[in-house]
Amino acid sequence: MLSSQSNWTFTYNEEKIEELAMLKGVDLPDTLKKLLWQRGIRTEEEAEQFLYPSLDQLCDPASFSSIDRAISRVKQAIEQGESILVYGDYDADGVTSTAVMVEALRESGAMCDYYIPNRFTEGYGPNQEAFEEAYRQGFQLIITVDNGIAGIDEVELAQKRGMDVIITDHHEVQEQLPEAYAIIHPKCSDAYPFKELAGVGVAFKFATHLLGYFPKQFLDLVAIGTVADLVPLVDENRILVKHGLKTLTQTSRAGVKALKKLCSIEGTVSEEDIGFRIAPRLNAVGRLQDANLAVDLLLTQDPEEAEELSNYVQDLNTERQKIVGEITQEAIHILEENQNLEDQHVLVVAREGWNQGVLGIVASKLVQTYSRPAIVLTINPETLQAKGSARSIDAFDLFQNCMKVKELFTHFGGHAQAAGMTLPVDHIKELQQQLEDLAKSQLTSEDFKPQLNIDLRLNIQDMALELVKNLESFAPFGMGNPKPLFHLEGIPTEIRQIGATKSHLKLKFTSKGVQLDSIGFGLGDQYEQLAQQTTMEVVGELQVNEWNGIQKPQLLMKDMAVNDWQLFDFRGTSKWKKQLDQQVRRSYYLKFQQDTVVPGINQILQPSELIDMNESIDSLYILDLPQQLNELTRVLEKIQVKRIYACFQLQQSNYFQSMPTREEFKWLYQLILKRGYFNYKKDAPKLSEFKGWKLEKIKFMFQVFHDLNFVTKESANIIPKNNPEKKDLTESALYQEMSDRMQVEEILYYSSYHQLKKWISEQMEKTQVPEEEMAYGL
Repeated sequence: MLSSQSNWTFTYNEEKIEELAMLKGVDLPDTLKKLLWQRGIRTEEEAEQFLYPSLDQLCDPASFSSIDRAISRVKQAIEQGESILVYGDYDADGVTSTAVMVEALRESGAMCDYYIPNRFTEGYGPNQEAFEEAYRQGFQLIITVDNGIAGIDEVELAQKRGMDVIITDHHEVQEQLPEAYAIIHPKCSDAYPFKELAGVGVAFKFATHLLGYFPKQFLDLVAIGTVADLVPLVDENRILVKHGLKTLTQTSRAGVKALKKLCSIEGTVSEEDIGFRIAPRLNAVGRLQDANLAVDLLLTQDPEEAEELSNYVQDLNTERQKIVGEITQEAIHILEENQNLEDQHVLVVAREGWNQGVLGIVASKLVQTYSRPAIVLTINPETLQAKGSARSIDAFDLFQNCMKVKELFTHFGGHAQAAGMTLPVDHIKELQQQLEDLAKSQLTSEDFKPQLNIDLRLNIQDMALELVKNLESFAPFGMGNPKPLFHLEGIPTEIRQIGATKSHLKLKFTSKGVQLDSIGFGLGDQYEQLAQQTTMEVVGELQVNEWNGIQKPQLLMKDMAVNDWQLFDFRGTSKWKKQLDQQVRRSYYLKFQQDTVVPGINQILQPSELIDMNESIDSLYILDLPQQLNELTRVLEKIQVKRIYACFQLQQSNYFQSMPTREEFKWLYQLILKRGYFNYKKDAPKLSEFKGWKLEKIKFMFQVFHDLNFVTKESANIIPKNNPEKKDLTESALYQEMSDRMQVEEILYYSSYHQLKKWISEQMEKTQVPEEEMAYGL
């Protein structure tokens, strides 16, 4: 047995096949129709919109509250020659939002500049010093992008200085709104139907309304910012990213082309190219220094400048990776040294000197490692303020819970799964305790396991290359539209570790001539806990694996499980010693013979000791053979075990020594009755030659006769007794011992893997009949 690392939820009801009739006009296999149904698509029209999203499906920007007022103010500023400041943010969504807004304003004829606050000296969102500086430089209008909804005091200051502020944002709305000239925010606009735009999506809507036409040239930036900000890729976001990826593939932007070259992106650009290559590099700039460099890269039209800037961005990203690794290790060390992590519901870790620009990434890594909400803070010893980031698990709404203790923060903002914060150092312990109490009241132990929503159960024949290629029509994948997860059950024909450090796992499944490889990156440590010839369940994403021009489907494993107990067969070898399961707490070693000793293993239990422990067992190593099968049966009836290691060896086998038949015993007994004696030293060799029996066999037969009191010994002769008591051969302890031993060897040692597993399973399934029932014969 091997428990899954995640909670599996099978989201499709196989019994509702008839519902697919509603999608009968969709030209797709039933498997893909089921996936459409999973995504809430119920009609052919909805399927068409999902599979072939059109720009015509986008919502009208005029639906935003106060957008007309905002556009009028911008046009007034253009007409009167006022200076406009675009106030952005330092992440990928923020810098793409800034670039979109600046380009739209400049195309409209505005005199504008942009400003990205420094993450380290100013932090997220509007700040009064920056607004004061904007006033001193003569700006009359400030437009925020990807921030501003929490800037109450800063907007008030701007008004006092005679500056108007237009807020374009998408972050969570708090209890009080700023008194801005206009707020363009999907969650502040009842008439705007889609509420999950990224910051760049809101900026794009504003730009569209300002320019009076649909600016497709901005879609590459919209795709980058939307994917990078992890907003749900549904509805408008899906449309914008789908078309934005096409624009990004053919982009003429010098900066973006330089980034693509640096990332080795050729041909069609995917959402994964953004998420794993482009966005981390743009984010790295603001994590380590002033993010204006990233905006410069996106806006430049000079290829030489673009190449120079992109190389600098690459250097920053390399440095960022190094810093993240160091801080993550330090954070893990602090947590494991100072906290009982099993009892902790929320992790809070703080230290002086950490780079606050990467703390969100570190928090994400802690969540991945411990499956708990994590807050990572850097402490400023001069101001005695702690500043950092938080990430959460699905079951714990970080924003709502932190808002319940908002009095502890100097600054706070974010979403359900991510947040940024500043607070006094002496509030850290109280924050941890209050969030701990909130989490305890809301979460169960199952909530700490990651959630995997499984779309369909498929067999190996279903997982064909055609299916994998058809799945491409469901892209772009991301939040709200994850890659489909498939469940496969079978017995792997091959299990092995792969990779230079053996950190990955490969399973090969075969059925009816069809083979499917299943790869689990980072799952190599599971290898020791997987027995050959065992039915396994795997959950993963389908992908195309291409090697030497040959394409074939492959399952990228996300999790795996074995729901039955497992048998590891090490009979007759000592290799099991190399595979001792040191990581499993409940590993026990069982012996039946008093003299069994294994170097390096101190506590070896006897059957009664193991039964008396009365607890579930992860791994049971059986080190030797019992004298009788029922000795092992009694153990197996009483315990619950996930893995059994059959480690016994035979020094001397009885199985291949032929047990005399009853006729042979009868013939020999009649011989000595007729002769009246048997001189073993003289007669045994003659008998051996005559009957073809081994001397050991003859000796054993006379030992059984003696055991049954059929014969006695006088001098050198064996003499039959007169009128001995009638007894069956089985009444001889020696005969029974030999019979038991041969049975033990036959079933436990010389049986096949499947025969042994079947026998053990049968013993484990036996139920004990209560003594009172036995007494009454019921």
